[in-house]
Amino acid sequence: MNLSYKHIAPFLSAKQNRLQRWFSYFGLGTGVLLLLCSLQMYINISQLLKDRNPKKDGYDYISVTKIITNENMGSNHSFSKTDIDEIKAQPFIADAMPLLANNFLVKATGSSSLPFTTDLFLESIDNSFIDTIPPGFTWQEGQDVIPIIMTSDYLELYNTVFAPSKDLPQFSSESISAVMVQLECYSASGVPVIFKAHVVALSDRINSVLVPQNFLDWANKKLGSGNIPPSRVFLKTTDANSADLQNFLQKKQYNINKDKAKFGRVKQVLQAIVSGISAFGVLVILLAMMLFSFYLQLVIERSKDNLQLLLTLGYSPAWLSKTVAKRWVPVYVVIILSGLLFTMLFQYYFRSVAMNGREELSPFIHWTVGAVALLLLFLSVVINYRMVSRLLHKL
Repeated sequence: MNLSYKHIAPFLSAKQNRLQRWFSYFGLGTGVLLLLCSLQMYINISQLLKDRNPKKDGYDYISVTKIITNENMGSNHSFSKTDIDEIKAQPFIADAMPLLANNFLVKATGSSSLPFTTDLFLESIDNSFIDTIPPGFTWQEGQDVIPIIMTSDYLELYNTVFAPSKDLPQFSSESISAVMVQLECYSASGVPVIFKAHVVALSDRINSVLVPQNFLDWANKKLGSGNIPPSRVFLKTTDANSADLQNFLQKKQYNINKDKAKFGRVKQVLQAIVSGISAFGVLVILLAMMLFSFYLQLVIERSKDNLQLLLTLGYSPAWLSKTVAKRWVPVYVVIILSGLLFTMLFQYYFRSVAMNGREELSPFIHWTVGAVALLLLFLSVVINYRMVSRLLHKL
């Protein structure tokens, strides 16, 4: 004969304490919903606030300079090799690279359709620190065209301030690459070396006019007196707002990109809030499981005589544990799947309505959320079985 829960249900006093049972169901559902929604929100915040460049690779890149005050104006504010080695040696800094600057006079001149002349500065840095490197960002000696990577902020300033005031044409991030300008690089004796230059990419990370490092090395040696000590160093770190990093920079009187630090703090605060909600969700789940365990204890205690009779009739404790525990598996499935469904609806609403369909966000939940839901279901079933088994073996 195939026996199931319905054959032993009359022996269990499960109809009492319904309020306590439904409270535990409600608490478990609330905790699951809080946990899954907060996990999805954590992922959303990370996607909205992270650098969109694919080379970001989980690191923060920040510019560091030496602080200039009224007291130290006029003194040397460049970084020595010892300074850079000391920075690299810190455990909270993954790497550091200097920004090398031109040691010769540079002038940029536009064409007849873009009439302007201005003094210009050039810098270079190791390619691993540049966020956007197109294939054309290379130079060989004898090449008269210099590729330039310019900060996107400069293009915005040109389009919104400089171009309107001079009645010059404005450019998009795509069309700027078609503009060719003339670079006049002067030696110490005043003899110019003429190059052509054009923008091959825009950077959101480095505020500068970047040229290939081998070009600047060659030009500084040929037109100047060699490379000069850098005034800026770029740091690669996992967290631009870590206390250790901030204390080190303050101790050394180094100044960092404040916008980057503020951005990191905003991200950190938002993620801390969402993490707190997740922790609260876990706490609610644990309390709900405790309440449900009390409910099971009462059911089994009030059914003690009947269960002992079943054991006397030959039913094994293992079979009873498995059969009684299976009674609540559908409940856990319904609660967790309902929490998953509400999280899906929440994500769709958040992306489509609250964020006006931002492309960075998916209308679907992240796979991690589904994996956590399955893990919760597995843990609920296992914990439920172990609780029932432990209680029955005490009879």
